[in-house]
Amino acid sequence: MLNLKIIIGSTRPGRAADRVVPWISQAARGHGAFDVKVLDLRDWQLPIFGETFATLGDPSNPAFSVPVVRRWNDAIAAGDAYLFVTPEYNHSVPAVLKNAIDSVSATFAFRNKPAAFLAYSGGVGGGIRAVEHLAHIAIEAELVPLRNAVVIPYVTAAFGPDGEPADDRTQAAAKIMLDDLAWWAAALQRARRDGALPPAIMRQTTGEGAHR
Repeated sequence: MLNLKIIIGSTRPGRAADRVVPWISQAARGHGAFDVKVLDLRDWQLPIFGETFATLGDPSNPAFSVPVVRRWNDAIAAGDAYLFVTPEYNHSVPAVLKNAIDSVSATFAFRNKPAAFLAYSGGVGGGIRAVEHLAHIAIEAELVPLRNAVVIPYVTAAFGPDGEPADDRTQAAAKIMLDDLAWWAAALQRARRDGALPPAIMRQTTGEGAHR
């Protein structure tokens, strides 16, 4: 099975993610393609990104400035696919989520793996601007962001007493997203097994890219 990491991008008290994540994690487990692990950033007290060559240590086996950053990189490296669950803060993503992604840059643990997005907001937008920004962030992390996302407007009224979405279109969007995520995760897993190019920065450093 494909190892799916669902990353909760909000740590605020009373967050709406606690309405959303039980439903989408159950849907992902029921899909059949995934072994699902939820990574809640509340459980990862990551420092504000400040790694340097001095704090990283050996680039081939970074030690990082504090042990939790190393553990976070190991947790991300174990994934074959990622589903980011995010609210929209000021037309973008929470700083804690951006920081968590930045903290993986030295190991390239996200590289050549697919990313899907579920966003929500208290208003009509449903977090679409957060998704747009997160897709750009994902590209820089060398993730493969997927087009089909789930956006949930008016999140406080979006779920019934049974914990399921009140709008059937949300269920349909989730199925499409998970199907796409499974397809891309399997395809990219095969591609990585066949061999991947080193990250561009490594090819620039060694001069390999100049000779291609």
